[in-house]
Amino acid sequence: MPQTPLPPVQPVAPVATARGTPSPSAVYEGFRAQRRELSNQLNDLEDTRRGITSQLEELDPANTDRKPLENRLTDIDTRIKAVDQMLAGNAAQLAQAAAVPGAVVEQPPPAPRQGPPEEAWVLGGIFLIVAVFPLSVAFARRIWRRSAAAVTSLPRDIADRLQRMEQAIEATAVEVERIGEGQRFITRLFTEGEKVKAIGAKSAERNS
Repeated sequence: MPQTPLPPVQPVAPVATARGTPSPSAVYEGFRAQRRELSNQLNDLEDTRRGITSQLEELDPANTDRKPLENRLTDIDTRIKAVDQMLAGNAAQLAQAAAVPGAVVEQPPPAPRQGPPEEAWVLGGIFLIVAVFPLSVAFARRIWRRSAAAVTSLPRDIADRLQRMEQAIEATAVEVERIGEGQRFITRLFTEGEKVKAIGAKSAERNS
């Protein structure tokens, strides 16, 4: 299996300007950039090593492809060791550059916070939840009850009119019941009279 050779590790050093010696802050930033670059190279080498290790774990011990991978893994380990040494040297150089006056540019202090502190917002939110929210719920329920009572209550004239209609309906029902009773009484009289006539006729026939 052909393996692509890895490029050699090249340390990054601060570059002097054309005008002469760089300023202490430029040297310090150059060493910081070198440290970032070496850290990136170390991460790439470690990722490559993990990939080669996983490939070796998938191959059988007798496979002929293991030898190139093992050689490449040895080369990767060597380069990782070299980058570690460069990082150690860079740490020492960075510490020396930071000791030079003017190398580390101090960050300006943060601007003072305008307005009330954060605690005031927190306490305000707690007050709204504890006090204002229950009051809002109670007020909403009171409005809802008032609207329900207004809907259920009828005006006076409509209530009186309905009461008069109910009384008229009851009086009409009583009169209809009386008329029905009178009709039933008259029908019973006619029926009983015919029965009496029939009985009288039969008695007369027997006597004759």
